Amino acid sequence: MTANEKGRKQSKPDSQLNARQLRDMLLDALHGMRSMEEIEALGRKGAEPPKEADGLIDRLGNLTGSALRFGIRATDTSLRFGRALINSQDQLRTMLAAGQSLRDIREVAGLTLSEMSEALDLKDKSILEAIENGTATLSFELILRLAALIARNDPIPFIIRTTRNYNPEVWQALNDWGVGRIPLQFEREREFINIFRRHDDARNLSDEGFRRVLEFTRQSFEMSLHFVEEQEQQVAEMRAELNASNSNSED
Repeated sequence: MTANEKGRKQSKPDSQLNARQLRDMLLDALHGMRSMEEIEALGRKGAEPPKEADGLIDRLGNLTGSALRFGIRATDTSLRFGRALINSQDQLRTMLAAGQSLRDIREVAGLTLSEMSEALDLKDKSILEAIENGTATLSFELILRLAALIARNDPIPFIIRTTRNYNPEVWQALNDWGVGRIPLQFEREREFINIFRRHDDARNLSDEGFRRVLEFTRQSFEMSLHFVEEQEQQVAEMRAELNASNSNSED
């Protein structure tokens, strides 16, 4: 076995691990955004209409709600951006097109570079300037911040499109995992979480009692998963055999 083959075999698990970490990061962000929105909605019930915000941050806060506040919690390390290494004309065109797209979005929102930088909790506007000029790339965390700011109602397409343009390496990892299934995965996890939320008694359990319920739930879930997987496999095999027999009869 050559050194290159060994390197490829070692890099495959790393790629899968990175894809899972990125998937979990995105799903956690979406869960946090949705949960904070639900909390805000409960707080607004019965309250008087809020006064008109005076400053830019107040207006943006009312526009984006808790999703923006979730986004700006990331540490300053998430704001680091790498200088684009232009290795080909195609890559240069892609970066320039992505920067133009971000500029168009900002202008449609009626924001200056300084205002958008302030809304995203950036130290200065130089980061956005470099991105719009096609000489810098976005971190994945900053893409989530932008989604919370300007695409709150439909963040998934924005995150996918922006990641593909601004951070090809992250996009490749997400694409290898199957980024198109993220909305479905998100809804499934929400349904699972809602099982717990519908039972108020679970919140009154002691730590030991909750751990016991959690262990029973885990065992039940794993057992059900095992049986359902077997059933679906049997159904798939039967369908394959039926299709094969139909093909043979037609021949």
